[in-house]
Amino acid sequence: MSHLYAAVIGAIVLTLLIVSLTRLGKVKTKADYLVAGRSLPAFVLVFTLLSSWIGSGSLLGGAENAYNHGFVALWQGGGGWAGLLLIYFIAPRARKFAQYTIPDLLEARYNQTARILGVIATLFTYAAISSYQLIGGGDILSLIFPTVITPDLGKYIIAAFVIVFTAIAGMSSVAYMDVVIGMLATITMLIALPVLMHSVGGWSGFHAALPASHFTVLGGDTLIHALELFFPTCLLMMGNQTMYQKFFSAKSEKDARVAVVGWIIGTVILETVIVILAMLGHVRAIENHASPFPREILAFTALHNLPTLLGALLMGAIFAKIISTANNYLFSASTNLVNDIFARYIAPDASNKRILIVSRLMVVLLGVWALYQAMHTGSVLKKTLYAYTIYSAALTPVILAAFYSRRVNAAGAVSAIGAGTFITVFWDSSFVHNHLPAVLAQRDAIFPALLIAVLCLVIVSACTKPPRKEQVAIFFGDNA
Repeated sequence: MSHLYAAVIGAIVLTLLIVSLTRLGKVKTKADYLVAGRSLPAFVLVFTLLSSWIGSGSLLGGAENAYNHGFVALWQGGGGWAGLLLIYFIAPRARKFAQYTIPDLLEARYNQTARILGVIATLFTYAAISSYQLIGGGDILSLIFPTVITPDLGKYIIAAFVIVFTAIAGMSSVAYMDVVIGMLATITMLIALPVLMHSVGGWSGFHAALPASHFTVLGGDTLIHALELFFPTCLLMMGNQTMYQKFFSAKSEKDARVAVVGWIIGTVILETVIVILAMLGHVRAIENHASPFPREILAFTALHNLPTLLGALLMGAIFAKIISTANNYLFSASTNLVNDIFARYIAPDASNKRILIVSRLMVVLLGVWALYQAMHTGSVLKKTLYAYTIYSAALTPVILAAFYSRRVNAAGAVSAIGAGTFITVFWDSSFVHNHLPAVLAQRDAIFPALLIAVLCLVIVSACTKPPRKEQVAIFFGDNA
C-alpha cells in the first residue's frame, strides 16, 4: 500500500515541477515574476485563490478543531465566507489599483512608514502561515513512511520542495500549479465524503457515534470563543495580500470579480466537506480503537479508512494543497522584501535580471525562517489564529479604510498598524499574564488587538490633518 501512496506523492511532485519549469521561460521581467504579467484569466484565478486559501489552516487546524469539537469548526470557515462576500465588491477596485503588494497600496494611500510597518506585519504573518504548512507536509510524509521519515525530517523535505517550486517561476508558477492542485483536491474530497459516510452507517450512524455537542452551533462552548475563530479568518480574508496579488495579476477587473464568485462557491463547499471528513474520520478512529493526532485526522483517514486508490489520491490532494499554500504565502512574503524594501530603497534602478535573482534568494531565506518556526510549533490551530490575528488587527482595517474612507490619514494608519502588530506579538508574554485580569489574559489576542488598532485608526486620524486630495483620488477617482 505504501508503494501506491509513494507513487501518487511522487507523481504530484513531478507534475508540479513540470508545471513550474514550463512557466520558467515566460518569466523575463519583474511583472512576470511578481504578478504573472497581469495575464491570469478568471478560470485560473478561481483555482489559485482557492488553493492559496485552503491549506493547513483548514486541513490541519480546522480538521483538528472539527475532530475535537464538531461543527463549531465551521465558525472558522464561516469567517472566510463572510469576508468573501465583501471581497466581491473590493476585487474590481483592487485590480484597478493594480500594483504589486499591499505595502504599495499603503504608501500610495498613506506614507512610507505605513509601507515599512506593513512589510513587518506581513512577514510575521506569512512566515508563520508557511511554517505550519511545513508541519502538515512533514506529518503526511511521516504517516506514509513511518520507519524512514520522522515528522521533523519530513519538515526539511517539504521545505526543500516548497522553496524550489516557489523560486522557479514566481506567480506564474504558483498560479498554474494551483489549477492542477485545486481540481485534484476538489474531486477527491467530494468522492471521499459519501464513501466515508456510507462506511459509518449513514447520517444516523454518524450522529450516534459522536457527542451531541458536536452537532450544535457552539459545540458546547461560548459565543466568544466562536467569534475568536470567526473574526481573525474574516479579517484576514478581506485584507489578505496573496488575494490582492492575485487580483493585481488578473487580465481585467471583470476577471477579478468573476473569480470571486467561483471562489465563494468553492470555499463554502470544500471547507464544509473538510469539517465533515474530519468528524467522519473521528468516528472511524473510535470504531478501530485508534488514537491519531487530531491535526492528522484527514491524512490518517485517507491512509487507513478509504479504498486504497481513493485514499492515496486524497492523501496526495492534501499534500498538494499544503505545498500550494506554502508556495503562495512564501512567495507573497518574499515579494514584500523584494518590491517594498530592495527595489524601493536599496536598488531602485536594479535590472529585471537582478530583481529576479534577489527574488529567488529571498524565497530561500524566508523558507529557512519558516522551517525554523515549524521546528518550534506545537498546535497548528493556535499558530493559525496567531498568524491570522496579526494581519487582521494590524492591516485589514487600514486596507479597507484605503478603499472606503476619505478621512483616514497616514498618522492613523501608522498608529493602527503598529498597535495591532505589537499587541498580537506580545499578547502571550508573561507581562500580559501578570498584569491583566485572568479572564482577559487567557483569551486570544484578536479582540483587544483589533479594538485598539481601530481606535488608533479613527481617533488619531480625527485629531490630525486630512490626507491630501491626490492620495484619496487614487482610490476614489474624480469623486474624491
